[in-house]
Amino acid sequence: MAGKTKVMVASAAALTLGLTAACGGGSDDNKGDNNSSTNGASFNAAATQVVNASDKKGGTLNLWSPQDADSFDPAISYYAWTIDMNRLYSRTLMTYTPKPGKDGLILSPDLAQAAPEVSADGKTYTFKLKSGIKFDDGSPITSKDIKYGIERIFAQDVLPNGPLYLMQELDGGQKYPGPYKDKDPNKLGLKTVETPDDSTIVFHLQAANANFPYELALPGGSPIPQKRDTGDKYALKPASSGPYMFESVQPGKGATLVKNPNWDPATDPNRKQLPDKIVLTITTNADDMDARLIAGTADLDASQSGVQTQARTQILTNDKLKQTAYNPNNGFIRYAALATTVAPLDNAECRKAVIYASDPTTLQTARGGPIAGGDIATNMLPPNILGSDPKYDPYGRAQGKPQIDKAKAALQACGKPTGFSTKIAVRNNKPAEVATATALQAALKAVGINADIFQYDGKDVGTVVGSPSVVKAKGLGIMISGWGADFPTGYGYLAPIAMGKFIAPSGNYNLPEINDPAINDLFTKGLSEKDANAAADDYKQANEKVMEGDYFVPFVFDKALNYYNPRLTNVYFHQGLAMVDFASLGVSDGK
Repeated sequence: MAGKTKVMVASAAALTLGLTAACGGGSDDNKGDNNSSTNGASFNAAATQVVNASDKKGGTLNLWSPQDADSFDPAISYYAWTIDMNRLYSRTLMTYTPKPGKDGLILSPDLAQAAPEVSADGKTYTFKLKSGIKFDDGSPITSKDIKYGIERIFAQDVLPNGPLYLMQELDGGQKYPGPYKDKDPNKLGLKTVETPDDSTIVFHLQAANANFPYELALPGGSPIPQKRDTGDKYALKPASSGPYMFESVQPGKGATLVKNPNWDPATDPNRKQLPDKIVLTITTNADDMDARLIAGTADLDASQSGVQTQARTQILTNDKLKQTAYNPNNGFIRYAALATTVAPLDNAECRKAVIYASDPTTLQTARGGPIAGGDIATNMLPPNILGSDPKYDPYGRAQGKPQIDKAKAALQACGKPTGFSTKIAVRNNKPAEVATATALQAALKAVGINADIFQYDGKDVGTVVGSPSVVKAKGLGIMISGWGADFPTGYGYLAPIAMGKFIAPSGNYNLPEINDPAINDLFTKGLSEKDANAAADDYKQANEKVMEGDYFVPFVFDKALNYYNPRLTNVYFHQGLAMVDFASLGVSDGK
């Protein structure tokens, strides 16, 4: 096809409003260049700068998390922090540039030599791989390894719960079953991906999609050596293409990573390999983890979900501790999703009653208040995404109080004038989420809505609230959740939680099960736009229709007060990852 052009992934920042201003919350002192570095820490400095810049090698980085990983299998990894962890051991064709500020939204070549060539019709992407790239066992990484890794996403019966973008873009009507059922002798039968030689990979899309490079930058775009694939056990010992490889994985307990001797820094300007070892510890006691962070025996909360109440008070009242804390707007929204399959919330007026009865201020307080919780959310598109409008407030949430009269009118309209009973599902290892469930329960009680709180282990999110059949069987009418953009566009944020084609039997994040043709069409139109502003208007309209459908109770445009050990080097909040960039971290004391 004639007329190939280079896709300008460096223009990715133009797809956002610029997170710079949004990420400055909590301090008026951080007005420097977003790309600057500093060796001195101050409150919220890491939100906009690299703190303690250093190339010192050695020591052990101690990560902790109050929640287990969803999976270390790149096909499944979907938590923000496990996507961040993937950067330590998985490389992709393109990856986010390792810089603070809006530059972190730009994609840079990773395994690819350069940005892809894109056909004039925007449907064909061609990448050339770098030479000298290897797995941890020394075997070369080829285009076929990348194709095979992507094919594994199609095996939803074996590897469910991960993002579905690449499967949706690349099936092409083939109904490819994944490599485990592939009748091709080489298990490389996906027709829309071609590997004419070991250093070339070509993708054929059914429609133009400017977001495709972002989709390839998710962990599912990582190369997987077919000979080392162990199916649903692969997460226990993933192959490494990055600077670190797994020494051990213990589900529910943690993991240890050590340096990958076959990683060549000459091929990878996006990552460092500073610590000798990285130890991840999973705990069920978030307060104990916070105490260890403050004591210096833990370095960072990998989940980046924010310290608990006791630690929050310690940090904010102690100038020394406060120096290594930060609370940027992180691009997440915390909210409750309302199940359209669970009576009486299958009635929009009953859902509307829940929205009006909720108390925005007590929900904000439960999340940690303005500093550690965020600003009251007025709709379902965060302020860092082009097309969002924080002033769009169809339910009057910015006034910060429940609207009892409107809630009672909605109850009357839905045929439940005295209220009804339902359940609130919440992860038991997320104290702030449990607190919001309790606050919501109390507010709903005031209008006669009796909500029992159903707690479940957060690691099971994909098979509890993420399973439509379980939601309906257990009557989980209200589900406490949070979401950040998979990539920084309106589609990357809102489509997975509000577009019909994302509804899945397991690992479903469209919790209300929204399948409105008008909303679906707006997302599809947005993908086809060549102009970012035109796409943003499509996503703006989609957000408005989502709000008009009474599917969500937005709580806050999220901030999380996090603390890091002062010994850490190269600490900065990465806007593309919505958290600290693990692949840049080092330790200053060599321990």
